[in-house]
Amino acid sequence: MREHRLEVADVFRTYEKEFFAQWGHVLGAHQRRAFEAIRDCRTAALGGHVEYVEQCDTCGHRVISYNSCRNRHCPKCQAMARAEWLAEREGELLPVPYFHVVFTLPQQIGGLALQNAREIYRILFRAVSETLLTIAADPRRLGAAIGFLAVLHTWGQNLHLHPHVHCVVPGGGISPDGVHWIACKKKLFFLPVKVLSSRFRRLFLIYLREAFQKGRLKFQGDMAGLTQPAAFESVCQQAGKIKWVVFVKPPFGGPEQVLKYLARYTHRVAISNRRLVSMEDGRVSFEYKDYADGNQTKTMTLVATEFIRRFLLHILPNGFVRIRQFGFLANRARGKKLALCRALLGAAPLDNRKKVEEQDVKRCPACKIGRMVLIGITLAYHLAVRPPRQDSS
Repeated sequence: MREHRLEVADVFRTYEKEFFAQWGHVLGAHQRRAFEAIRDCRTAALGGHVEYVEQCDTCGHRVISYNSCRNRHCPKCQAMARAEWLAEREGELLPVPYFHVVFTLPQQIGGLALQNAREIYRILFRAVSETLLTIAADPRRLGAAIGFLAVLHTWGQNLHLHPHVHCVVPGGGISPDGVHWIACKKKLFFLPVKVLSSRFRRLFLIYLREAFQKGRLKFQGDMAGLTQPAAFESVCQQAGKIKWVVFVKPPFGGPEQVLKYLARYTHRVAISNRRLVSMEDGRVSFEYKDYADGNQTKTMTLVATEFIRRFLLHILPNGFVRIRQFGFLANRARGKKLALCRALLGAAPLDNRKKVEEQDVKRCPACKIGRMVLIGITLAYHLAVRPPRQDSS
């Protein structure tokens, strides 16, 4: 029998009582729901469920899997959602270079999301999209209408709050008259990073001040002082004096490389199970990359309740969309705009029904060679009692 690999759910189940005793009073309803979903995922605690029976096509090893919680923050439930999403995106790729641009909020501004996640992340998407679209449309820059995909991540390697948006941007756009494709002339990113950073900072602070003036930001506890206009304005002024980080990575080799990148980034959660090292004596150890030390992989150890607290910082508000598309990739006109782009590029339409299969092949845990194939579905009803909900008082 194979050894059970440590999971985030194990930490949740083991230290649930201690965590809620310490932090339950500050949790939102959406964080509680995510906690319960991840804790119970693929266990009999879900009650009546469907059991999926998989068998290795090489050695015959069988595995019975319980229902998944399908929560978008669960480390175990992203493979199918990612595969389906990638299959849809594959038909939208253009035969042009693609660039990866990252917009990051400074610490003093990102921290406001602790109590105003929905509003801060809404402003972040707005500032990023307007920055890229307006500067690209400037005749002094590219002079074209571009499109791009943006993905919100809220975490750093140490699980602290670190809001940033990853953008995948095709290298070119549609001319103002709609009859030409204007390609980028540089091998590096076609928009100047310093200009992007300055515009991003200016737009974000404009919309942040507007949100404050309209009463859309709420502060309490340690942040209660920011309800005073002078204190809030001081934070904005300080943020306006520092450089906001906009990072551009080298271009991708082509559409195939873009898909591989998207597979890694779009459906990530705060920490994957494979990064967990150990759980003992009330502490959890996990691997992280130290970017300040040459991207070396190191091990960090946290008190288990602190580990859970940091994980739950990254549970997004209900209904908040963290993967968005803008410009000619925006939902409203994507079909027509992409058809125009392909016509201007002289490219044949791609079959967007093609599925991304090898991205998420599930290998046999016993022989490590064969693939696990679904061989049966059995309805089963378990009367196991759910773990009791923890009182927030």
